[in-house]
Order: sequence, then structure tokens, then C-alpha cells
Amino acid sequence: MLENNDPKPAAALIHTAKIYPYTPGGYGTSIGELLTGKVRPGPPAPQPEQRFFEGSSQPFMTIPPNDFNYFEKINAPVQQEPTDALDPEITGSLAAIGIVKGKPFNPDERMKKILTEAAVVGTATSRTLSWRPRESEGYAYYPGSAWVNMLFVGGYDFETPPPLVTKEGIKPFPPTGYRTLNARSGFFFYATGITPAMCMRLPGIGSQHLGAMVDSKGEYLDGSKTYKVTLPPNIPARAFWSIILYDNQTRSMLQTPQRFPRAGSQSYPGPAAMANPDGSTTIYFAPAKPAGVNDGNWIQTDPAKGWNTLLRLYSPLEPFFDKTWRPGEIELVS
Repeated sequence: MLENNDPKPAAALIHTAKIYPYTPGGYGTSIGELLTGKVRPGPPAPQPEQRFFEGSSQPFMTIPPNDFNYFEKINAPVQQEPTDALDPEITGSLAAIGIVKGKPFNPDERMKKILTEAAVVGTATSRTLSWRPRESEGYAYYPGSAWVNMLFVGGYDFETPPPLVTKEGIKPFPPTGYRTLNARSGFFFYATGITPAMCMRLPGIGSQHLGAMVDSKGEYLDGSKTYKVTLPPNIPARAFWSIILYDNQTRSMLQTPQRFPRAGSQSYPGPAAMANPDGSTTIYFAPAKPAGVNDGNWIQTDPAKGWNTLLRLYSPLEPFFDKTWRPGEIELVS
């Protein structure tokens, strides 16, 4: 939510959020649950003193482990959550490797070795599905382009592509009857959340994301080199647009002295990108700002790391969906 291109008013509202402890029978208990007789109606718990912790500038790890500890992390919620919290298909797969609610997860050395290798292979497979998919996977949003979006392959549920929105009306695709598992694996290795609004073909609604893992030649993006991308005039975003860089290893925002690895139409938290005389906008990616480039048109890279990027369009417009507007490819400068 922006007010005059400024996110600060909306961010300030977060400070007013309050979370109260749940007491069965008090606030948060449904009428239906009360009528079961399993809980007694009662007053809510006393409200504790509210404390707010500023965490926006604090680093913290959100990446799951890529070794045997991965399975220990999975075991923890299985033991903590109710039995019916997970789909039986999932719990069946977990049970096959010894993760069962109410039972200790204590594999022998042979099984530990197998699971450790499985974590490594799974990571490599998922990374390949994200960074170097086969052309037949259909991730490319434009023919021959490095800009990809795997959600359009099977929709947000990875079963059926999102409906086409045409002047003649909505044209849904028939159900495929299967999940596009490669697209799902690649997506959730790269990202942690999903919503239908991320791949609805409705102008002015939600947001759209295009990712680029390689340059125009198909080479991985190198933090020690200089690249540029040009966005044609009339970028189709009614609210705002942005380009953000991510660390290939952590899949988190790239950490550099620049602090915010982004460029875009917003003037916060850094200067907005400036357009070229012809209305197009060129963004540079380099460890040091190229000569003559405005601060808002440069995103700093780390010479020791590879990177990837997401182009985000908020409240995307029709030229994005009919593909009459197409971003340039990321070009190596030097």
C-alpha cells in the first residue's frame, strides 16, 4: 500500500499490530466449537504488556539446511502439529523414511547416509529446475527469452494454466489432470510463498514477476562483471515497478554496501530510476557504479557472488499480458 508513492504510512501501521494469547473458550473460539461441549465459555486471558521489536534491519537465516538436518527440521512440525494437519500422501512419504508422529526419528548410520545424499541430490535437482530448466518446461515468458515465470505453466496450484482474459471474455484452459511437478519444485526452491494474484491475467490486479537467471547469451550472471537491461517506454505497471537482485546461493536479497539491491519507480528507499530521453529506462548491474549512471539506475553486485533478478510489476497493465511490451534481455557490458 502506497500513499503518494511512499510506503512509510503503511509501514507505520504495522507498529500498531497486537497479538493476544489464545484461551479456549475466550476470544478466537468459534460458536461451533463451543457447541461441541469440548471447551467451556470463559473470559479471554489478561492482555500482556505490548512490546514491539524492530527487525527490519536485522539479518536472520531463512534458508533450510541442505544436509541431514533438513529431515530433522521436517520431523519437528510433524511431532508438534495435529495428526490431520498434513495430507496423508505427504505423511506417507515421511513415514517411509521414519518420520512418524509420536515416534522418535532416529535413523541408523546407513539411513543417515542415504538421507544426507538425498538432501544433496534434491538441492541440486531443484536448483537446476530453477536456474537451468529445459526449454520444453515452458518457463520462458517470451520466445527465446531468459525472462521466465514458471507459474503460467500450471497456475498457482501447478495443475492448470491461468485462464486467458480476452475482449470476448474469460477463456479457461481445460484441467490437465496432473501437477507440473518440475515447475512446482523449481518455484518453491526459489520462493517461499504463492498466491493466485501472482499469475492472474487481469490488468490492474495483483502483481506479476519475471525472473532472469542468465544473460542474453545464456551465461550465468557474474557479480564481478557489468551488465545492463533496458525496459521499453511505458512500463506496464499502474502502481509501481521494481528490479531486485538475489544471491544465487541463499535466494535472499543480495547483500552489498548499497544495502537495498533494487531499482524502480519508487523514490523510497532509494532514488527512483530515471528514464532515457526516448522514454526507456536502463538499469546497470555492476560492483561499482559505471561513469555517468544515476544512483537510481545502478544496482550494486558482489564480485564474489553470482546473482539473479526479479522484475516486478504491481497492478500490471494489458501490454504485459498481450506481450506488446517486452523487457530487454540482460546484456553483458564488460
